[in-house]
Amino acid sequence: MEIDSEIIFLLFLPPLLYDASFKIPLQEFRANLGTISSLAITLVFVTTAGLATIAYYLIPAMTWPLAFVLGAILAPTDAVAALGITKGLKLSSLTTTILEGESLINDASALVAYRFAILSVTGTAFVWWNAPLTFVILLAGGFAIGFMIAKMLGILLRTFRDNAVAVLSLLVLAPFVTYLVAERFHTSGVIAVVTLGFSMSRLSAFKFPEALKAQSDAVWEMITFMLNGLIFILIGLEVPVIVEELSGSQLLIYAAYAFVLTFAALVIRTWNVFLNRNRLHRAFHHPKLKNTPRAIPESILLSLQDSLIISWSGMRGIISLAIAIGLPHVTGKGGVPMKNVIIYITIVVVLITIIGQGLLLPGIVRRSVREEAA
Repeated sequence: MEIDSEIIFLLFLPPLLYDASFKIPLQEFRANLGTISSLAITLVFVTTAGLATIAYYLIPAMTWPLAFVLGAILAPTDAVAALGITKGLKLSSLTTTILEGESLINDASALVAYRFAILSVTGTAFVWWNAPLTFVILLAGGFAIGFMIAKMLGILLRTFRDNAVAVLSLLVLAPFVTYLVAERFHTSGVIAVVTLGFSMSRLSAFKFPEALKAQSDAVWEMITFMLNGLIFILIGLEVPVIVEELSGSQLLIYAAYAFVLTFAALVIRTWNVFLNRNRLHRAFHHPKLKNTPRAIPESILLSLQDSLIISWSGMRGIISLAIAIGLPHVTGKGGVPMKNVIIYITIVVVLITIIGQGLLLPGIVRRSVREEAA
């Protein structure tokens, strides 16, 4: 069963991103934007480059363009997996906000890196130094389109406010329409959907009746549950094809490569998180910043426990799987070289992070909670 890459992105990205952005507290998101941006933008590009370098020198026949494709696929983290595992374990609101905020923006960063890498694989000409400008244009354009569609959607919702079915239908369709419009104008569909989610969250807090809020929550919970299941079903259908094309020894060797890449990603993430922690603490204690608009509030300072939890919560999940399974079947004159290898390594990395890190994460959270209480 083969599905076009654009259909994969359209099916999975808009609803999952919209639901996550709708639920995140906007005020806390703004307060921690510096930390979130560092994790979601800087860390993604550093991780992409770092994993690409390791993959190029580690995996035989891996070219630089393919290595960057693999790095971009493995760069974004999945907060849904981490928060689902730690549900009920009393994570601090600061940790939860940073993890959720990171997962919203890092998808856009990873997709930009991925598309540049795909262009390189296909032999399409582009200018590497132009990438930062392109990224800024994508973000700004996505924000503008998401904001405008949110305003138009607000007018429509007020028009049909007495018809619950119409309102819920508009809310379900809006993320898909927003994503398509943004992509049509060559901006970031991810940022457009996230902007829409923030706007609708703010509108619902003041305008939606409680009954409609409950209905909307139920609908979106069902949609996200089904999509999370569907991506693993699609991966399950893909695995037998991959296994048939790779020998038993190759499966073990590529699994070992996946373990090395997982460990490298964890090291890079831990370095970035503690770098941010030190930066915030230095800024907080800096005498020239006190009592100025640039002063750092104590509420956003990362404790040692918060830093450990955030570092260990860098699990890969549905976004990495969706990008991997959505690799173009035909690029240039042939298929993507080593496509099955890239998909297999991605699956193994996701399993290692969800099962390996996931089994240990609750223990780390409980220990951190006990140390803070003491």
